[in-house]
Amino acid sequence: MSDPVAQLVFLIVKAVAMPLIIITMVAFAIYFERKFAGFFQARVGPTYLGPWGSLQSFGDVLKLISKEDVIPLRSDKSVFKLAPYIAFVPAFLVMAVLPFGPVGGEPNLFGHRFDYVIANFDAGVVLFLAMGAIAVYGVVLAGWSSNSNYSLLGGLRAGAQMISYELAMGFSAAGVMVMAGSMSLVEIVDGQKGAFWEWYWIPQIVGAIIFFIASIAELNRTPFDMAEAEQELVAGYLTEYSGMRWGMFYLAEYVNMIVVSGIISTLYFGGWRAPFESWNVIPGPIWLFLKICVLIFIYMWIRWTIFRYRYNQLMSVGWKVLLPLSLANLAVTAVVVSVVG
Repeated sequence: MSDPVAQLVFLIVKAVAMPLIIITMVAFAIYFERKFAGFFQARVGPTYLGPWGSLQSFGDVLKLISKEDVIPLRSDKSVFKLAPYIAFVPAFLVMAVLPFGPVGGEPNLFGHRFDYVIANFDAGVVLFLAMGAIAVYGVVLAGWSSNSNYSLLGGLRAGAQMISYELAMGFSAAGVMVMAGSMSLVEIVDGQKGAFWEWYWIPQIVGAIIFFIASIAELNRTPFDMAEAEQELVAGYLTEYSGMRWGMFYLAEYVNMIVVSGIISTLYFGGWRAPFESWNVIPGPIWLFLKICVLIFIYMWIRWTIFRYRYNQLMSVGWKVLLPLSLANLAVTAVVVSVVG
């Protein structure tokens, strides 16, 4: 088999395997969050379906598929149907540029070079930010098309959150791009060769914290889940959705959480690299998976321990705290890199 044919086969395998792996991770992430929530609230969580309730998520998917797909009579039906896909699909596109192992090395699989990335895109960070912005359109359009006051308010809140926190997130990521001298996620990981003190989380500690806080708002998770806010808006943009269309929004939250955890690991924590050079005998994908799991646990921990912010507090944190700090971090980084470099 010639090398171009082998690369095409590898590409197809990666393109098919990656979504399946992500969906499986989502199913168990939902299960573990239920277990964590039960632990934090002195409950037991799922127990019946599968060993220790581990198959509960798969049962829920089957239940959602079997439910009636109700579409409000006065809604914009075409947009109402399209919105879940706009929220669900972009996260998978970001996974295509996320390196989960070495790229561009010697032949390592059946005598052929196997790159641990689907597409080595030169502007991977920009693609991530762009896809995150597109996913928010799914939420905004879902709220608008439902012809419901609660849904409309939820969609407007989601749009305001995106504008407020996308800026801080982008400027924080720009600090890493300045240090690495590239927008490619592959090259950013290559710039973090060595032990964990060589990773960007130390010089970019302020940017990493800002990026993480902004990602919570981008994911619409507590304490920034203003777009749903069941105490105020019933379920916000999800109020009029049912069946698997509701399930797609629900799954999209967890897919995005996995993707964002992978991006944070790549930008600030060495991506697929081990904490020590001698530990690189363990395959890179395992290290990236472990880092993603740790970040997911932190997201879950925050959700079940911190109260929701008021809407004015959400806006104040974004515009008055995170945005100025991210700009200052980028300015300092640019000066230091220009002087030292």
